[in-house]
Amino acid sequence: MKVLVPVKRVADYNVKIRLKADGSSVDLANVKMSMNPFDEIAVEEAVRLKEKGTVSEIVAVSIGVPQAQETLRTALAMGADRAILVTAGTDVHQDMEPLGVAKILAALVESERPDLVIAGKQAIDNDMNATGQMLAGLLGWGQATFASNLEIGDGQAVVTREVDGGLQTVSVKLPAVVTADLRLNEPRYASLPNIMKAKKKPLEEKSVSDFGLDLSPRLSVSKVAEPAGRQAGIKVASVEELIEKLKTEAGVI
Repeated sequence: MKVLVPVKRVADYNVKIRLKADGSSVDLANVKMSMNPFDEIAVEEAVRLKEKGTVSEIVAVSIGVPQAQETLRTALAMGADRAILVTAGTDVHQDMEPLGVAKILAALVESERPDLVIAGKQAIDNDMNATGQMLAGLLGWGQATFASNLEIGDGQAVVTREVDGGLQTVSVKLPAVVTADLRLNEPRYASLPNIMKAKKKPLEEKSVSDFGLDLSPRLSVSKVAEPAGRQAGIKVASVEELIEKLKTEAGVI
């Protein structure tokens, strides 16, 4: 059984984000980059399935700038068998839209023929939460999103997913797309011997031009701004005054 795991290079979650002076995007100059945390969880789940003997091969895929090789090497050090980098440009500030990513992944699925795609539910840089769903739609595959538990057997994936108000268990026939939520597992740290081994594992490079797809952007960013600072609170003398201020000043009731 083959599993394909898409991974994305994003600003490390411990980094304090800065904006460009013109407000056009986030400033990524000299910023530490790492694998998207939800994608780490997806890689970890694929590796655990391989350790159980359910999975025979794990293919990590990244679409972006050439520096994403580092992200793929991390996936290889965690336990992926080989990697594919699809170079989509050289500008680290230019992010490909989910539909474009899904189209490329769909083309790779057609050539790689995996039985399962495990992806992070969203990337922490744009929080789109759309690529996995779009990929399943393009492939005509079943999908199970926000997975907090995954079991594979009898040609199907049984997924416990987090929904408003509780947990939902669904089963989808393979091949399928599963997106990983935060509580699916805790990713391992890559050991030094595995980091050294990852340097010798195959990493294939492709270009977006190889796929002949329409990847024209459908969205444009007008402006990026920091959230407003939190205002100081006030004390009220009575419940009546609190309700009045919630109505007239806060506008929440």
